[in-house]
Amino acid sequence: MKKKIFIWIWAVLIAVPFFAEDVVYLNTDQFRARIFDYKTERDWVYKGDKPCVIDFYTTWCGPCKRLAPIMDELSQTYCGQVAFYKADTEQERELAYVFGISSIPQVLYIPVNGKPMLLKGLYPKEEIVRIIEEFLLAENKE
Repeated sequence: MKKKIFIWIWAVLIAVPFFAEDVVYLNTDQFRARIFDYKTERDWVYKGDKPCVIDFYTTWCGPCKRLAPIMDELSQTYCGQVAFYKADTEQERELAYVFGISSIPQVLYIPVNGKPMLLKGLYPKEEIVRIIEEFLLAENKE
């Protein structure tokens, strides 16, 4: 019996990382296909089936570099519940223009239903978790 429990625990610990979701790098065309097509739609209608978080960043930004491991960790924590994306504002200038991204980092929180919320600056992990729990996942818990 102990051997079976040990094997089961070992299998879970080995297998879980393979099923976890990583942060996905998003370009403008992918944004329009997966999130919202701002060229054809006037009113916000999210295309996804689970909430998402989009980190607008650049490679040289210090606060963006500090935010990256937090987003990586949260993408594992909320695997299957929330999709995590990154959009490089220097590579995806059109997307940055559409959302008025003039300073970085900025993070766009998109619930399945309702309007998205865009926040400027680097927030502590605890605050990001609170936003995810209260803004993105609260409607699923009711």
